[in-house]
Amino acid sequence: MLRAMAAAARIDPKTIFTPEEWAPLSRRSSWKGLALLAHAWAVILAAGVMVVVWPITLPIAVVIIGGRQLGLSILMHDAAHGALHQDLKVNDWAGEWLTGGGLVRYRTYHLGHHRFAQQAEDPDLGLSAPFPITRLSLRRKIVRDLTGQTAFKQRFGDFIARLKARKAGEPILPIIAEEIRRKRRWLLGGVVITAIAAPFGAWWAWPVLWVLPQFTWFPMITRLRNIAEHACVGKDEPDPLRHARTTKAGLLARVTLAPYWVNYHCEHHMFMHVPCYQLPRAHRMLAKKGVLPGMLYEPGGYRAVLKLAAGKPG
Repeated sequence: MLRAMAAAARIDPKTIFTPEEWAPLSRRSSWKGLALLAHAWAVILAAGVMVVVWPITLPIAVVIIGGRQLGLSILMHDAAHGALHQDLKVNDWAGEWLTGGGLVRYRTYHLGHHRFAQQAEDPDLGLSAPFPITRLSLRRKIVRDLTGQTAFKQRFGDFIARLKARKAGEPILPIIAEEIRRKRRWLLGGVVITAIAAPFGAWWAWPVLWVLPQFTWFPMITRLRNIAEHACVGKDEPDPLRHARTTKAGLLARVTLAPYWVNYHCEHHMFMHVPCYQLPRAHRMLAKKGVLPGMLYEPGGYRAVLKLAAGKPG
């Protein structure tokens, strides 16, 4: 007998905010999301120019670009919630074509995560369930991230699955086919960029300034973000204030691993359609209303979260 799937408890904003307070918090802007996209690409371009002028700054550029690649993912995440632009057609177009793509598939998957946050049916539960782990285990994961092993598996695992399915005579799942189309677009984009840059002696631009950060820094900070958001959060947690963690982020953290207010993850789960640029304001308002002490909040920053997540003896 099939068990009915229980959705996670939700919070009605009207129980916390007045209509006058809630209206500006939930309002989608016609320009702020697009401005953040422009900012992400401008930072990536500036970091690339920095390397051209001063090649010795490449390690710094990898960190900066990888951080903005995560930033583009965060803005695509906002688009998945319809929060990037007030016009949903513009929202979806920008979320698909200006962030790296995959919006439709991600939206379906991610909204399931919100519906069943920290419940057995949460599709992201496997990311947080293993924690806490040992420091050695966390170190091995980070090494795999920084050496490109994680990104290679994520990028080409579907291609390998297709080869295995074809060899076994099995049908190729639509989800695999979609991912393969995305990889083809990624490779085609790289070929085009390389062809344009090669006559100017910059044939190396795409592999060095895009692929290198995407295969090293980006997967590592994506892992750290996932750990901060849901690691060591109770399974089947009944309290909607504790389905996700907000982590305090200083300037350096915001530049390198927590772009565009992604650290306000508890607030995001509480009010998932609020645009990312309104989350700091929501945090301040919740603190003034006395809600913050009941929320899952780590004032010690990402270092404190990692210490908690790697706290298993061994």
